[in-house]
Amino acid sequence: MGIAQWWGAPVSLGAGGDRTPAGEPEDAAALLQWRNMHDRFAPLRNATATALLHGAGSTSGDLRRAVAAGSPPPELDTLVRKIRARAYTVTDQDVDALRARYSDDQLFEIIVAAAFGAAQDRLEAAQRALENI
Repeated sequence: MGIAQWWGAPVSLGAGGDRTPAGEPEDAAALLQWRNMHDRFAPLRNATATALLHGAGSTSGDLRRAVAAGSPPPELDTLVRKIRARAYTVTDQDVDALRARYSDDQLFEIIVAAAFGAAQDRLEAAQRALENI
């Protein structure tokens, strides 16, 4: 058996090549708590969320939180839905259509909030899937 890195914790590589973090608990509740305690990126995500969703900006915190949650005002709905579902389909025309109402700084904050919200949703879905393993 060798030692490797997985989620920032030592991993034992079993004879069959299975990857089990060393010292990982067996029951599901303890496993989830163990993984959360060993999530080395959680402080960075939390700091990003605090700055993005609650910090000063060109847009209101309420707007950024609504966008991140996937509940934007009607004029931003198309852009936010595209960013959350298939960001590669966003075009210059999508952004240009909003320039009459929003500045470049505001659009930047809106786009980042939408992307962050989508990433959070995907991370939470992945964590739920791991709980069911």
